[in-house]
Amino acid sequence: MNVIEPRRGRAAVPVRRPLDRPNRGWPDRVAARQFHILLDRIDLGLERGSLLAILPDGGRRLLGGRAAGPECEVHLLRWRALLRLIAGGSAGWYRAWARGEWTSPDPVPLFALFMANAASLGNVARPHGPTRWIGRAIHWARRNSRSGSRRNIAYHYDLGNDFYQLWLDKGMHYSSGLFRDPDDRIESLERAQQRKVDAILDRLDLGEGDSLLEIGCGWGGLAEQAMARCPIRYDGLTLSVEQAHYARDRLGSGANIILQDYRDAQGQYDAIASVEMVEAVGERYWPAYVEAIERLLKPGGRAAIQYILIDDAIFEGYAQGTDFIQTYIFPGGMLISESRFRALAEARGLEWRDVRRFGLHYAETLRRWRERFDRVVDKGLLPAGFDQHFVDLWRYYLMYCEGGFRGGTIDVAQVTLVKPA
Repeated sequence: MNVIEPRRGRAAVPVRRPLDRPNRGWPDRVAARQFHILLDRIDLGLERGSLLAILPDGGRRLLGGRAAGPECEVHLLRWRALLRLIAGGSAGWYRAWARGEWTSPDPVPLFALFMANAASLGNVARPHGPTRWIGRAIHWARRNSRSGSRRNIAYHYDLGNDFYQLWLDKGMHYSSGLFRDPDDRIESLERAQQRKVDAILDRLDLGEGDSLLEIGCGWGGLAEQAMARCPIRYDGLTLSVEQAHYARDRLGSGANIILQDYRDAQGQYDAIASVEMVEAVGERYWPAYVEAIERLLKPGGRAAIQYILIDDAIFEGYAQGTDFIQTYIFPGGMLISESRFRALAEARGLEWRDVRRFGLHYAETLRRWRERFDRVVDKGLLPAGFDQHFVDLWRYYLMYCEGGFRGGTIDVAQVTLVKPA
């Protein structure tokens, strides 16, 4: 498998360019009027929270403000940023930021505002026209077929273990922690990640000699904790060469780490764990994922799944476009529609039990990751080859995701699936 190298030599630092020139005649006034019409549409869609927009001509507009919600400030340095938002949705908004066309003292509440109002904003911030269809075509080309999955996983996870070790917790968990209180900044990220894994393992009720399959084993953190509880037989699946090397070194001969697609797994297990792997599957392959869980579980077996979901009220619009995450971070990915995914599981005879949601815990996890990432960058500790473009992209990614969870229409949950005896 070829490791996808981060792009080099192209800085994405938001360059502070001159503001759009003042109005100098009727063409400028007409153009400005059209942009204000667009701002009117955004204003109407903001049912909660507010946005103070400082405009390229020096004017100010307060959008929203009708009810409590996220409060943010945006400096539009170029009107073109709004064109990119309308044409390209969240991916276009990122491109505008990368080109220095807008900035904000804190983008996190801005992203939270847009997510909190995603249903009422409708298609205002979703891709339109040719940009939408081009994005969909690219997304289709990156679909998670067997070969496509290997490429997509390598694109993100094979950036290198030395990279992820710098800013993840000591257990190398790249998924939401479960804090005692997400507003309590005292508890360590390490402890929150251990609590998350304990919550997954408690659902499985493993006993001595039981068999556990993990679909998407990461760097082996869950396996290590599971095998410390009691002697079990553990198999872990991954498509990341880097993760497989790390997990094998970490776990030794007590665990079986397999470079294999979940669709090709064989055997039967007392329990299955899968932590934030299903988002990498894509809607087209949800049935195959659910079928694999049902097929690989013994009668009476249990599966514990941690998954990221998006509100059903906005799923259709989300699924018809291609967002920033799919374009730049996780090719081929898609957040879960819980109702659709549950229906697939129940159609295969799996019982859906004990859902627990904890989205604000993910927001805090992402904030901690960003703090750690920033410290690594400030100290100049990133491995060679990670240029300023990569640094800015990842900082934006962490802020974008944190805002999504704080906005409330994106959530993370755990569920237990039980195969009848």
